[in-house]
Amino acid sequence: MTMSHIANPAGENAYRTLQERGFFYQVTDEAALLELFGKGRVTAYIGFDSTADSLHVGHLLPLMALSWLARTGHRPIALLGGGTSMVGDPSGRKEARKILSLSDIRAFSDGIRPQLMRFIGLAEGRGILRDNADWLANLNYIEFMRDIGRHFSVNRMLTAESYRARLEGAGLSFLEFNYMVMQAYDFLVLFRNEGCSVQMGGQDQWGNILAGIELIRREEGGSAHGVTMPLLIDPRTNEKFGKTNSGAVWLSKGRTAVYDFYQFWRNVDDQECGRLLLLFTFLPKEECRGLSVLPGRLINRAKEILAYEVTQLCHGHGEAREAYLASLSAFGPADPKGEVRTSSLVADLAPAADAPQSGLPTMEIGRSELESLDLAGLFAKAGLASSKSEARRLIRQGGAYLGDCQVPGTGEGLPVKGMPWLDGGEVTLRFGKKRHRVVRVAN
Repeated sequence: MTMSHIANPAGENAYRTLQERGFFYQVTDEAALLELFGKGRVTAYIGFDSTADSLHVGHLLPLMALSWLARTGHRPIALLGGGTSMVGDPSGRKEARKILSLSDIRAFSDGIRPQLMRFIGLAEGRGILRDNADWLANLNYIEFMRDIGRHFSVNRMLTAESYRARLEGAGLSFLEFNYMVMQAYDFLVLFRNEGCSVQMGGQDQWGNILAGIELIRREEGGSAHGVTMPLLIDPRTNEKFGKTNSGAVWLSKGRTAVYDFYQFWRNVDDQECGRLLLLFTFLPKEECRGLSVLPGRLINRAKEILAYEVTQLCHGHGEAREAYLASLSAFGPADPKGEVRTSSLVADLAPAADAPQSGLPTMEIGRSELESLDLAGLFAKAGLASSKSEARRLIRQGGAYLGDCQVPGTGEGLPVKGMPWLDGGEVTLRFGKKRHRVVRVAN
């Protein structure tokens, strides 16, 4: 993703831009933030703990906020949580996180670092990437608690929603209780070293952000600000998107195929399309709002544009083009008459003569392994179901297809061995109308 300055109306305050696009849930002082962003370049940070080797769609909103800051002349800091990941944030968690090894945390940091760099304009010198392990890993605990811990009231900490919810449920370990102090210290370090005066985060980070602001006031006599953003809710579970969700959607194509990533956005609820265009694309506000009210089936064109724009931000134009053309091949165009034109590049992606015939995600599996599977196992192995039990359920519901043939509801246990398509070299698997995978017999 080559980052360029966006078409922001002349003189428009970046805080106001983000506010109007729906980025903010809570702010500490709106008037002060408007004034701050109106004066000149602002340094703001968001933290990302290293708890998996990839970020997921639940992280996209804070990533977009950082990218907006970089593109409008401000100075975003993406903070890797190499230190805080050793403790684990209790916010939004019903039970304690799994304790990670140092080697896992380092490997996870290596995985998400390039994803952060992609959004903050690091190559162009606009953003900063830091790792809080640099100052947390070697702290002297007694010294730290004496100098920093003394500023924290246990009574006040227990009123934070993240702590209160856990105390009323599974309980809170002393290890996790330290997390707020560590995150507040991060803000203090970045305030001192980078001139960072704004911390941003998900709405479940409000208590941690306020703790950092108060610590800066007590230690430095300085003024700092906080902003939280709404959480992206999974309509299937009514919980925030995260890596523990069934069918989590990852930014790494090694975890979620680019085509599946594209289809996730292509299949959002019609009523949500306008809001998601404002949050997850850089298209002008007027275009996003116009697309959101397209009549009848043309709303699917808006969802094509949303899917393409988000996919190209995360995976580049080439990968987004292939996913778009694959979707056209599978389902046809949403706007065959060409009625909708926008500034999105997707408008110029007519299928080329050399475009792939299907473009659908493909998986190669050895013949011997294929012949050991039944149909439920084949659909699960191909990644069209999260488990064999889910594949059985979907087959029983009549939604499974081998090529153009529907798998009978009683066919979950049919052996793959002996099926004619094995000699043909490949078969297209499908669940319903929207989940496809080509399985190719490996030599």
